[in-house]
Amino acid sequence: MTATRPGTVYLVGAGPGDPDLVTLRGLELLESAEVVLHDELVPRALLARVPSSASIEYVGKRGSEPAEKQMKQAAIDARLIELAKAGKNVVRLKGGDPFLFGRGSEEALALSLAGIPFEVVPGVTSPLAAAAYAGISLTHRDLASSVVFLSGTTRDKTDFDFDELAGHTGTVVILMGLARLRSLAASLVSRARRAPTTPVAVIQSATGPDQRVVVGTLADIAERVLEAGLGTPALVVVGEVVSLRKSLQWFDKLPLFGKRVLVPRTAQQSSRPSALLRRRGAAPIELPLIRVVPSSNRDEIQKALASLRAYDIVLFTSENTVSYFSAELSAASLDARAFGGARVAAVGEGTARALATLGLRADIVPPKFRAEALAEVVLQDLERTTGGTAGARVLLPRARVAREILPELLRQRGVQVDVLTLYETLPAADEDRLEIVRLLETAGLDAILLLSSSMVDSLVEVLGGRAAELLSRTTLASIGPITTAAAEAHGLRVATTASESTIESLIEALEHVSGRGDPAATRGVV
Repeated sequence: MTATRPGTVYLVGAGPGDPDLVTLRGLELLESAEVVLHDELVPRALLARVPSSASIEYVGKRGSEPAEKQMKQAAIDARLIELAKAGKNVVRLKGGDPFLFGRGSEEALALSLAGIPFEVVPGVTSPLAAAAYAGISLTHRDLASSVVFLSGTTRDKTDFDFDELAGHTGTVVILMGLARLRSLAASLVSRARRAPTTPVAVIQSATGPDQRVVVGTLADIAERVLEAGLGTPALVVVGEVVSLRKSLQWFDKLPLFGKRVLVPRTAQQSSRPSALLRRRGAAPIELPLIRVVPSSNRDEIQKALASLRAYDIVLFTSENTVSYFSAELSAASLDARAFGGARVAAVGEGTARALATLGLRADIVPPKFRAEALAEVVLQDLERTTGGTAGARVLLPRARVAREILPELLRQRGVQVDVLTLYETLPAADEDRLEIVRLLETAGLDAILLLSSSMVDSLVEVLGGRAAELLSRTTLASIGPITTAAAEAHGLRVATTASESTIESLIEALEHVSGRGDPAATRGVV
């Protein structure tokens, strides 16, 4: 089908691997895409930003046969043209930068010949990122005033003409050259006239938590890489600047570098803890233990929103609740003004921050992150502001299944508590449950974040009778004492409990138990 006006194809650089390194323009396009065609090496976390209404197509073409790759490239070109002619706006998501060894120029030429409008969105290219994350400055006033990028693999399998580099004393960066590292190093010595003692670094999986760096010289780098077992994707840096790594190394010194950490939350909830983990060098693995769906009781929700002003206090017991409440307010064309004089309570600082994004300042935040502490400060607030608790009205938005202790404590003092069900939880999809079991069976996890007591119950349910055995193989980090107690009730050994019941404090506690964090950030380390 051909549309009256063709769509636009956006050639977007996904960056080198760390999803935080994508450009703002690239992220904007992903979040509004209709169709995404992506290579193999793009970060999975970026694909999670694509709208659920969009289609995602994998068009990776790794392999050793240039002819086969070229056939696949022709098919990609044809697919981009087909989609654009159908009126679709297409994001062509490419690892690194589209125009540096990324065949982006070939795709742009094909689009130009077909009369398809396109835009090129540059990306952080792998040579720059890999060197920076390995602690290597590609140029330095005293060591290298120039840098050359070259491909170790050519379309016709001929060698790069290293005679071109004769006399060049700057840095040389070789992409796609790991398979031919020995011959490339020899050519740099024999034809480019580099000294055999010239420093070389090979960087595997740059900018990711599985990044590995092997350093040697042109004379021995091939043997060192073979002994270390490095694989693709890898990049080679040649030159005196490699010696800077000893002083500039930073990424692989991060407190959680290389740790594989399970974030067992829903996709909507996992972005923040995952981002914090990545900034500390960890590899977050997002697999939900539950699915969260909105409540079907529309009449109850609309009635509660229309009468918010009639309540003395509205209680929020989680960031998730704030998120769903915000969505309901927006759907009803309401905002913070709908609360009128009602006071707002939050169970902890994290929930209070979530409320602040809605323009709501929490009037009540207990010193401890637990229902009992929240009930106590709410009752004190009612005594102070209304002259007593009997007859006071409190709205409690929450999940369908939740602890009953908070409403029970308030009702014992004569408070009228209206529970508003905003969402409910369902079991995780079978494929997610099976993947969690597989990761634990194969020692594929270093740590698990326990973010609530209900999450602990769901985790134990997923693992069944093998829960204690499988979970003994990994570090369990708990967000608070209630969650720790729930885990211990199942016979699980919790390695660390956050000193404050926030994501930030939990990750600091994990850093400490991993041996690199601040001891003041945690308690209960076993």
